[in-house]
Amino acid sequence: MSASSKTSVIWKILPWLLLIAVLAAFIWVYIGQKTSQQPAWEPPRNESDSIALNTGRDSDKPEPIVSYHNAVAKASRSVVNIYTTQTIQNPYMNDPILRRFYEFHGQNPQAGQETNLGSGVIVSKDGYIVTNAHVIAKADEIVVGLNDGRKAVATVVGTDPDSDLAVIKVDMTGLEPLTFRETPIEVGDVALAIGNPFGVGQTVTQGIISATGRTGLGVNTFEDFIQTDAAINPGNSGGALVDARGELVGINTLIFSRSGGSMGIGFAIPTALVEQVMNAIIKDGKVSRGWLGIEVLSQLRDPSQLETTTGVVVRNIIPGSPAAKSGLKVGDVILSIDGVEMTDSNALIQHVARKMPNSVLKVQVLRGSENMNIDIALAERPTQTDVVAPMEMPTDPELLVEPENGPPLTDEQRAQLREELIELFENGARPKVDPLPQ
Repeated sequence: MSASSKTSVIWKILPWLLLIAVLAAFIWVYIGQKTSQQPAWEPPRNESDSIALNTGRDSDKPEPIVSYHNAVAKASRSVVNIYTTQTIQNPYMNDPILRRFYEFHGQNPQAGQETNLGSGVIVSKDGYIVTNAHVIAKADEIVVGLNDGRKAVATVVGTDPDSDLAVIKVDMTGLEPLTFRETPIEVGDVALAIGNPFGVGQTVTQGIISATGRTGLGVNTFEDFIQTDAAINPGNSGGALVDARGELVGINTLIFSRSGGSMGIGFAIPTALVEQVMNAIIKDGKVSRGWLGIEVLSQLRDPSQLETTTGVVVRNIIPGSPAAKSGLKVGDVILSIDGVEMTDSNALIQHVARKMPNSVLKVQVLRGSENMNIDIALAERPTQTDVVAPMEMPTDPELLVEPENGPPLTDEQRAQLREELIELFENGARPKVDPLPQ
């Protein structure tokens, strides 16, 4: 091949070689740039970390929550402080001898005034306020203090000691009722307790819902408590337990404590029961509940046994009661009512109490080894009254206050002794008192 032909071939190949070199350089630069732009490896993180925090305090978008300010600001306007005044009679003034003794020495231990603290929740713009029955029990005057500093004297609309709820009313305007939560609260939900603990002023504490449906505490006739670890102290009774949105979930009622202060176990009455009692009191002035007229006992359970024992044993039947008229007998075991299994006596009491008088219950009963169904028409539950047993003079001679080793005093001797005591007090004489043994 001649030199001219070789030169011709090189010129034909050279452009392609240059093109291949340029493409190779371009590819190399492109790959280098992609490698430099790839982010460095990071450990796995929670997806919530990448969510922008809600700093606009929009109560309609509570998640993720960085502050409960909106909920507290909303609910605190509806929580009030309650101050009750009660006249306390001096028990010693009932004794004529001691009364004359105090009068002779210029002392006048007359009735005193006792002030108690509590809280309440505004539930309507008309001035209705829900609180605990024990907060206003035996109160001569009830003063309500609002969050904005206003105060007013309240009147009692009605009380329900069986559930420890009461409704009072104030004649005021510009009230902000607290919204009731529509869906049931669940264990683990955030809970905020608002009240007036120890009278220091309106205070907010935060915790979670520890349990729901607590019964068997023995403090109320009808128990269905919400348990929370939000701090509840004396003065919080009747205050609000709200959720993260500031909606009412319960009325703070009591605590379990060995010190008198919060130990992380507090109880509130759920809004379902509050609403039922409140509406009945406002409408009728009282709460009407169904009544069977029986005394019951839960079946004994052995926790070491795998088999579960359910049912409630009828221990006693009140004569003339709905249970007596239906044919229910002592010793019967109530298995279910209206298809609802009766696991214990509390479940039976709560179920019957939710029914209105004249309701007919379908009761499944175990009598001996026979299952039977009984229809029972409920009557109205009698109102709870305080029954005081009459005091009786002891008949045991050892319990009588008489001279040592002497015969019992006659009526004349007792009267003479009283006159001598009166004369002793009036003359200012001091009886001889033996020194206490060392």
